Amino acid sequence: MLLDGIVDRLGDIILGKEHQLRLALTCLLARGHLLIEDLPGVGKTTLAHSLAAVLGLHYQRIQFTSDLLPADILGVSIYNRDTAEFQFHPGPVFSHIVLADEINRATPKTQSALLEAMEEHQITIEGETRNLPQPFFVIATQNPLYQIGTFPLPESQLDRFLMCIELGYPDAKAERELLRGADRRTLLAGVEPLMSTGQLLELQKGVDSVHAADALLDYLQALLEFSRQSPRFQNGLSPRAGLAVLHSAKAWALLAGRDLVLPEDLQTILPAVVGHRLQAAEDQAANLTGHERVRLLLESVPLP
Repeated sequence: MLLDGIVDRLGDIILGKEHQLRLALTCLLARGHLLIEDLPGVGKTTLAHSLAAVLGLHYQRIQFTSDLLPADILGVSIYNRDTAEFQFHPGPVFSHIVLADEINRATPKTQSALLEAMEEHQITIEGETRNLPQPFFVIATQNPLYQIGTFPLPESQLDRFLMCIELGYPDAKAERELLRGADRRTLLAGVEPLMSTGQLLELQKGVDSVHAADALLDYLQALLEFSRQSPRFQNGLSPRAGLAVLHSAKAWALLAGRDLVLPEDLQTILPAVVGHRLQAAEDQAANLTGHERVRLLLESVPLP
């Protein structure tokens, strides 16, 4: 299957992280955006570049800094003396894959410049709405908040990311292969696209046709309802979060070569989709990680 070949090719570059690679590809198929929160140097940027290379997509990297302005992302109009008119120069957001590197090092004003782009796949600047290329996929990397010079992402911005994952350190076998192997930049330079843009858009449309049975929707609604009623959580999961879980589960099933969503699909993608949305109550071990909060949710709601 073509998608399996893409996962295998990505695995040749990002070693020992097949699950995270499948989640990233699932996020793209579901037309969402991906947030990667981890320490510097574990392969976050390489993952974004690898996806663009293997899928044959136009790729732009934006390095977020404290002095970055919204116009540096969206673009700006510059006066053209020859035509006596202002001419719009598109910013790096006009790409298929946009890497917002260290997004939480920029100020909230600059972070919010991506909100409309991520939600509507368009931007409005100087009173004119401009559509972004399709597919449009934002991969943002975020440094841990205890590091110097970081600004926490507001909840409204976090909610725009379909998934939040961590790469983590490689295991001993993968790290030995990384140390002995070729430089990742050299490998990326030789990558040939395995899919056309048209094929990817067709696959994204195909996610909607994956079937979710009523029993699975009952299970999803039970999870949502428990998160809203339980005193263990500050706020329950929103309807948008429920749709995000369903779309991600469908994309995961499609990636597995099925046209039907299984409960295991939903359980597999749940930590990545709701871990950054679900907050524990202050008196209920608020220091739990996202995966621990999701495990608490899954253990509390039985399968139908």
